[in-house]
Amino acid sequence: MKTLNNYLTVSILFVLASCATNPFTQQKTIALVPNSQLFPMAFQQYDQFLSDNETIKTGSDAEMISRVGRRIALAAERYLDANGAVGYLNDYRWEYNMVRDSLVNAWCMPGGKIVFYTGILPVAQNETGIAAIMGHEVAHALANHGQQRMSYAGLQSLGALTVGIATKDQSQEERDKFMRAYGVGSTVLGILPYSRKHESEADKIGIYLMAIAGYNPELAPELWVRMKQHAEGAAPPEFLSTHPSHDSRIEQLTGLVQSAKAEAAKFGVTSFRLEK
Repeated sequence: MKTLNNYLTVSILFVLASCATNPFTQQKTIALVPNSQLFPMAFQQYDQFLSDNETIKTGSDAEMISRVGRRIALAAERYLDANGAVGYLNDYRWEYNMVRDSLVNAWCMPGGKIVFYTGILPVAQNETGIAAIMGHEVAHALANHGQQRMSYAGLQSLGALTVGIATKDQSQEERDKFMRAYGVGSTVLGILPYSRKHESEADKIGIYLMAIAGYNPELAPELWVRMKQHAEGAAPPEFLSTHPSHDSRIEQLTGLVQSAKAEAAKFGVTSFRLEK
């Protein structure tokens, strides 16, 4: 028992020492893997992904992805500078690429490496739709969600080790039972809620960024209406999903439109781009 208590004490102190305050969420987040290690890993993985896939470098769609990406990145920099976080993006290496794939997906790796699949373009429909997606994906990187996911996975493993130590005197059958219960509980009550929280945070940050970049935030909920229409089959219950339901996202984004406009107005943005 003494060994277990010492182990837990050291683990808790290590976690507390690894917390950092994010300038976008204003919350302390777990950062067991520092960006100095995470970013180079992400950049290497990104380059490998591009070499393994067909990247479209020319054409109006590729140009649009880059254009929107640059505007969202500039909006993030303006927001950070205005909120006392000058230099936060110094280690980011922004890159925007479009990859030929039918998947309806886009993502941003830690450090600002972005991919849009061609399959998401029909759902986006226009440049503002791209801006809503870009804002959301960039927000994941800005809020350090990738870093947090890695940290949470490490904590889940740490918890499993703790359960193993605590039950070492039990029979193998009892130990297996405890481990299964821990696995299900830590996922449903820990990992999944954190994942949904990250998605909601990215939606909020994203709609602010698109508005500051000059894109109409009123159109962000409409994007998710189209996403819902495109989704195939019945979705799992929200509490068993990594993402909030489409209806929850539409409701949240609709409620954020006016505050996004107010945030944009702080930067002199009071009108938005019209679609071509």
